[in-house]
Amino acid sequence: MARTGKGLSGRSARVQGARRCRQARPHLLAPLLLAAVALCVAAAPASAVIVHLKNGRAVSYQPLRRAATIKPYDQFFTNLDYSGGPVMTSNTNYIIYWRPTGGGIKAYPAEYKPGLKQYFEDLAHDSGGHQNADSVSTQYNDTAGEFANYDSHFGGEFEDTDPYPPNSCSAAPICIDDEQIQAELVKFAKAQGLTMDLAHEFFLVTPPEVEDCFEAGGKECSAGSLFPEYCAYHSAVALEGGVLIYANDPYVTGIEGCDDGNHPNGKPSDGLIEGGLSHEHNESITDPEPNGGWTDWGEFFTGEIGDKCRTFEEATEFGTPLGEVEVGGKKYKYNQEINGHKYWYQQEWSNKGHQCLQRLNFSAGEAPAAAFSSASVAAGEAEFNATGSTSGSGVRYSWQFNDGVQGETETIETKSLTIKHVFPFAGVYLVALTVLTSNGTSKGTAHLVTVPNSQQIRFTSTEPGSASVGGPAYAVTAVGGGSGNPVTFTIGAAASAVCGISGASVSFIGVGNCVIDANQAGDAEYLAAPQVKQEFIVGRGSQEIQFTSTPPSTTRVGGPNYVAAATGGPSGNPVTFTIDAAASAICSISGTSVSFTGVGSCVIDANQPGSSLYNAAPEVQRSVLVAPAPNSSFSHATTSANASTGAITVHVSIANPGTLSWLATFANGRFGVFSARTSNCRRGYVRLAGRCRPARIVYAKGSAKASAAGTLTITFKPSASGRRALANAARRHTGVVVTLRLTFQSALGGAPRSSTVSLTVKLKKK
Repeated sequence: MARTGKGLSGRSARVQGARRCRQARPHLLAPLLLAAVALCVAAAPASAVIVHLKNGRAVSYQPLRRAATIKPYDQFFTNLDYSGGPVMTSNTNYIIYWRPTGGGIKAYPAEYKPGLKQYFEDLAHDSGGHQNADSVSTQYNDTAGEFANYDSHFGGEFEDTDPYPPNSCSAAPICIDDEQIQAELVKFAKAQGLTMDLAHEFFLVTPPEVEDCFEAGGKECSAGSLFPEYCAYHSAVALEGGVLIYANDPYVTGIEGCDDGNHPNGKPSDGLIEGGLSHEHNESITDPEPNGGWTDWGEFFTGEIGDKCRTFEEATEFGTPLGEVEVGGKKYKYNQEINGHKYWYQQEWSNKGHQCLQRLNFSAGEAPAAAFSSASVAAGEAEFNATGSTSGSGVRYSWQFNDGVQGETETIETKSLTIKHVFPFAGVYLVALTVLTSNGTSKGTAHLVTVPNSQQIRFTSTEPGSASVGGPAYAVTAVGGGSGNPVTFTIGAAASAVCGISGASVSFIGVGNCVIDANQAGDAEYLAAPQVKQEFIVGRGSQEIQFTSTPPSTTRVGGPNYVAAATGGPSGNPVTFTIDAAASAICSISGTSVSFTGVGSCVIDANQPGSSLYNAAPEVQRSVLVAPAPNSSFSHATTSANASTGAITVHVSIANPGTLSWLATFANGRFGVFSARTSNCRRGYVRLAGRCRPARIVYAKGSAKASAAGTLTITFKPSASGRRALANAARRHTGVVVTLRLTFQSALGGAPRSSTVSLTVKLKKK
């Protein structure tokens, strides 16, 4: 339960120390343990501000709404955690009106009893649905695998006319304490033959001006007293063969801090329902033995399903109203509709969604799996493994070990499936686990765990995760118990062909399961430690290929062959060489001799097969860049002349980078520049104007370099002689016949190639 601001500092030490005695629960244990269980139930601490009474009992209460009270739940609470105890899988509810006859004791207001009866009958009518706050409780389970079903029944209303016991407290003219209340309920239930177990709850309702306190002479009392602390509370009384689950609901209608005056039924019972009855009803369902079922453990505060929504802010405590109803000319809000009747009372906490809700449509199939195992790893230390529980992103595991003084505990939350815990003493402990998914949906489970009083061996070295034949040795270490004798290691007989040991050094000789046995001898005070084993898989060893020949970094098509050579691993299988499929057009291999047939990257693959003890070696590759062979071939694509300037443009395609040279000439004297006559001149000359002159005149010459294969375009202008010849030809309406010789030399070497073409260059007449 949440605690008001009053009196916090004075009891903070007691609040922190009041945990729970829960080494056993009735529904979990054999009959021989029931006596111990009864003691634990009686001493179970309460929720919220834990009130641990002097007589060992505990109560869980709804605090008054006051200014400057507790912080909103989301500032210090997390979700509810399972504590290992039971839930109420069904609930049959009795109303006990304790009011002696005579003596000037005030009567219950009109419509008070009918209103309470209507409420419980409405809950029973809508059982199994999800129309009201009882449906929020259905997500919480116990170790037996049962969920707190919305299975509500009205067991009837009863008049208890026994006189009140003598006042044990001074907070009001009529003032009784919790011990007196429990005694009266047990006596009355037995006299009426009413059932007392985990499926029945007693709601004790007292009339106006009858107040109660937690303890005799105490100052933690009901809302109408001189020491107002709570509106209502619930608790449990352990009985032989059963348990009494009860809630104490004093008269709080009209009392500020419990009843806000919003009565959608127009009945004074509305104030009691809002002021604690609905709150304690749901907390009893999910945590009938306070802090034994589902609670939220904090450093200073502990909350049950209702406490976490006792925020004193309407938006979170009550949620969005469903509407308004007019009663007696006045409008009232309502946030619950049960069997057609309107109600106004607080929401309940839902782990699913991490929030307070008015209602919840929940199926047990939504809950995660919750399971764990435990194993001793050292003296007093156990390892817990939640394998079998739901796992994955966002899943959390909340553990309670219940091993403090009188069962005090704290919640340890982790994302790991495993956790280790050291218990202070040998004994039997109730260990509880809550599995929570990312959206808060949860499930709990619990086991009794025995912590032995003997030596324990614990391996302190982690087994290798990738042991392999011939791999690095593993140094095994472990610690033992208090005898001081050394821990010794041997290899299990079945694993002798897999691993060997010398002292603490483990070597790997075969494939299979390596088992290391650890033992520690006892002495006069300690028993020999139970043998523990460390097991792990030894896989096949690895091999590595090393090239022992160095391939050329580059070569040319048709260049010298490369002879590949390499060494492999200990399997003894030979290293084989192949040409990578993507390079099959670039090179080929015969045995170990690689020849180069195409341009590109020649990739040589080296492989070595495995054996029963060794894996195949990872493939190793070597690459050789193969350049083209020298090629001065070219193709003469097009040649054209500019009719305005006489410039000639040539397009050629070349196979290699290289140099393209050109020489363009025209016949001397052909256009009347000179008068040619037959005469004796050496080859290449003609007689013109009485002299031997060159037979051809240079029209243009030059060269250009190409950095890559492809299409090369060159343009050259006519020489001065060429321009004069063009001009003369133009006057005669003719052109000049030019002979063009092209020569290409590959930059990669080899012989040049030439080609000759003729064209007529004719200028347009201006």
